[in-house]
Amino acid sequence: MTEDEAISNFGIPSSPDHRRAIIEAIETEMIREEQEEGDQSLLKCLCIQLFSIGCVEDSLVVWRVKSHCFDLMCGVDVQLLCGGGLEATRSFLTISDHSTACDALRYLDECVQTGDFQDWTAAKTIADYRRYYQLTA
Repeated sequence: MTEDEAISNFGIPSSPDHRRAIIEAIETEMIREEQEEGDQSLLKCLCIQLFSIGCVEDSLVVWRVKSHCFDLMCGVDVQLLCGGGLEATRSFLTISDHSTACDALRYLDECVQTGDFQDWTAAKTIADYRRYYQLTA
């Protein structure tokens, strides 16, 4: 799959009906990434699409992508962890028993403290990515 195909298939914002297919595409691309054949731009696009659905549980999927390697840590914006909202994501990560939840929460809190979420909303982020991908209203 390419970025263009992902945009065509799932759009931004993506429908909740596409959530499972987006997660499957991320899993497939992560396997390719581990084999050094992955497309990091596609992974970022898929994370944006997953974010746009707004499920707080998906913060761990995005964290897995983001924390995979240095390039993805830099390329996948921290805000994409928070499709379900900042406070809801913090609450979810606080009570999650997933092994990476503490690391994700720690990183998220550090980014909040440095101002990465000042005047942030999910809607603004979606609008920004729609402009980035040159999607019309």
